[in-house]
Amino acid sequence: MSGLVLVTGATGKTGKSLVAQLEDQGVAHRAATRGGERPFDWTAPETWDAALEDVASVYLVAPPTVNDPYSRMIEFLRLATQKGVGRFVFLGMASLPAGGPAHGQVHQWLKDNGQDWAVLAPSAFMQNFAEGSHLATIRGEDTFYSNTGSGRVPFISAGDIARAAFVLLTGPAGLNREFVITGEEAMSYDQVAERISQACGRRISHTHISTDELVERFLKRGLPELTARFLAAGYETIAAGAHAQTTDVYGALTGEAPTTFQAFAKANAQVWT
Repeated sequence: MSGLVLVTGATGKTGKSLVAQLEDQGVAHRAATRGGERPFDWTAPETWDAALEDVASVYLVAPPTVNDPYSRMIEFLRLATQKGVGRFVFLGMASLPAGGPAHGQVHQWLKDNGQDWAVLAPSAFMQNFAEGSHLATIRGEDTFYSNTGSGRVPFISAGDIARAAFVLLTGPAGLNREFVITGEEAMSYDQVAERISQACGRRISHTHISTDELVERFLKRGLPELTARFLAAGYETIAAGAHAQTTDVYGALTGEAPTTFQAFAKANAQVWT
């Protein structure tokens, strides 16, 4: 496609990897950030028009710390469509179908209004343990906390998600569907603790907590209450076994095997030390 790729969430887990891949492949792009050459702010619609100038496709990531981000995203999508943006790749969630709450609202808007779109729906991120919510307690307490019980998840690397997004943003037109991507192995959070322990050379445990306790932890991190409760409820569905399934979508999109958790843990051993 001709024109720029606009990357929202450009400093986040997948966005920064996607920007690096676009740069490496010489694809014209713009990082949508508050501190960019054309500042972009989800809470300031007056910044959107300039950020969308000469843009052909958008990587769309929900801002986690903004109240009611989904209505803002739909407003942004309307403007982008009016300005001639042709393709949208939205980072959704494997557990949220079109028409559902939160991310499902944006997915449904794209189904109803988009001409060339894709929803990239990954399982849980490996990076949550190396740069996300669990890092501080792994370092400081030799444990991480969740309400997932013995439920299993086929964790996927943020770099792999970005690789899939790159393919969808730069490939042929006429996508118009959801792509559920996962890693190859479904693991419980107890098994994750074992793999991290092996990699960093000391015992790391998984501390089982209630959903209410997890909400409190999210609130202390500064997340809005609705976001905190939504995320905690999502993790609760892991305990019920709703996310143990794997797919081969990543391989079909990229022709590559997804990163294994063992390789991820080995690469990040120093982070946990």
